[in-house]
Amino acid sequence: MSDTTLVRPRTTIDWRQYAIYIGFVVVFVLFAIFLGSDGFLTSANLLNIFRQTAIISIMAVAMTFVIAAAQIDLSVGSTAGLSSVVAALAIAGTGNALFGVLAGLGVGLAIGIINGGLVTFLGMPSFLVTLAMLGIAFGLAQFITSSAPQPILNDTFNAIFGGGNLGPIPGLLIWTVVAVAVGAVVLAKTRYGRQVLATGGNRVAAEYSGVNTKRITFTVMLVSSVVASIAGMLYAGRLESGRYQWGTGDELSVIAAVILGGTSLFGGAGSVIGALFGSLLIGLINNGLILAGLDNSQQQIIRGLIIIVAVALARKK
Repeated sequence: MSDTTLVRPRTTIDWRQYAIYIGFVVVFVLFAIFLGSDGFLTSANLLNIFRQTAIISIMAVAMTFVIAAAQIDLSVGSTAGLSSVVAALAIAGTGNALFGVLAGLGVGLAIGIINGGLVTFLGMPSFLVTLAMLGIAFGLAQFITSSAPQPILNDTFNAIFGGGNLGPIPGLLIWTVVAVAVGAVVLAKTRYGRQVLATGGNRVAAEYSGVNTKRITFTVMLVSSVVASIAGMLYAGRLESGRYQWGTGDELSVIAAVILGGTSLFGGAGSVIGALFGSLLIGLINNGLILAGLDNSQQQIIRGLIIIVAVALARKK
């Protein structure tokens, strides 16, 4: 008999890849126990959580691609706000919902081209480019509206973009399901998704493998802005007005959702489904804090702590 001892390799489970799902269940159970008497478990409240997180979830899908490609987009919130007011002004001026949609998408397209072009062709850091664009888009939205809300009286637009339901199903939920399904399939099952992950994981190796990393970088920045413009119109349709404040601070929630969901802050790994649960977790926490009687400032503190936790858990894969 041989003296050679066969040693089976030990398989270890990295629990961090399941942290978002475990965290979601733990927080949900705790809130159900301590806030059940405050209406936390009512169907109306749970549906409200989905409504409140839907727009963040949609932007998080596109942000997953951006961060997986080792970039960042801080301008999504202000892009949403600018898109909402431009769409509202276009509808008010023409009376046509289609012109409003095209105008809103045009905002995202223009900002995406600028962001993507500066990052890709001039080599500017995406952090600085989109930070500057955050201020530009916010200021422009405030300037063209003189800080006044722009009402949207077009029922068709309001029904399609977040304000309507398909039977008992909220329209925002349908938008979210479609966005997550498309994003998850593209990232996990397509050549483009593999190229995004390769670009973020090792740009030089990706280029030697024939990946056009400049094209990938440009397109993820472009799509992020276009999706943010759709998010702005969802705000506008749900709340029946365009306001420069819509989307303010959303970039923090979106990035936190993506990182908490398992996308590597250093690029090369991403999970669209995880980003969805990251968004739901943030919405769950916000909802619970409101039911617990905490004010907005305290909620902001908790949100900041979530960002810190997200960065601490992030790792290069």
